Amino acid sequence: MRIATWNVNSVKAREARVLGWLRQHCPDALGLQELKTTDDQYPADAVRGEGYDSAVFGQKAFNGVALVSPHLIGDVRMGLEDDDPQARLIAGVVRGVTVYSAYFPNGRTVGSEAYDYKLSWMARLLELLESRHDPGDPVVLTGDFNVAPDDLDAADPVKWAPSVLCHPSVREALERIRAWGFVDVVRKHNPEGQLYSWWDYRRLAFPRNDGLRIDHIFATSPVAESSTGAWVDRNQRKGRKTDIPSDHAPVVADFDL
Repeated sequence: MRIATWNVNSVKAREARVLGWLRQHCPDALGLQELKTTDDQYPADAVRGEGYDSAVFGQKAFNGVALVSPHLIGDVRMGLEDDDPQARLIAGVVRGVTVYSAYFPNGRTVGSEAYDYKLSWMARLLELLESRHDPGDPVVLTGDFNVAPDDLDAADPVKWAPSVLCHPSVREALERIRAWGFVDVVRKHNPEGQLYSWWDYRRLAFPRNDGLRIDHIFATSPVAESSTGAWVDRNQRKGRKTDIPSDHAPVVADFDL
């Protein structure tokens, strides 16, 4: 079973890339984030033409998440089950595994209202997981978490240390989610780190490999124990002026399920 996650930074702008990636890599479940479009504008027919169905929780202009699979997506649930107006979370059952596609808030600047919202959102996500699941259930949490878990996940740890992506408080919040019962599958197969999933568009960050690992695949033990590999598809971060990529690359994990 192949499970992947990709912040596409506009599914309309990256439609051809998504379709080509599905054709090439054949995931059983793909979480998409930052769709930047409403449900009715999401390219469901084009995705279906590749043999994939979609569960979509869209939002105009920003946010938006989806699950894509060639299999039946059952028990689809959207959001944190509260009054949060932002489309940042969707879950569905694929081949007996509950798969989440999550787009954690960025937080803008440490100490701001946006950062407080980020920490609150992460705490509420943990509460939701605790209410819905047991750590012994087959659950995979994928997405753009907007957090690099430790210094191995930053090309320049000193530069990023005070940022909303690496600050100790947000790392601690993510560790509480992981410690609930998840294994960081990418870290499991790449213990040395220095594997990144996001590079700024500016300052030649991608050619210099000045990146961060902020896109993740967390799995509970029943799933993680069967993992056979995990990797980042850097090729999808490459592009030209006529084919601008997302600033994120797909993250992929394979399981013997």
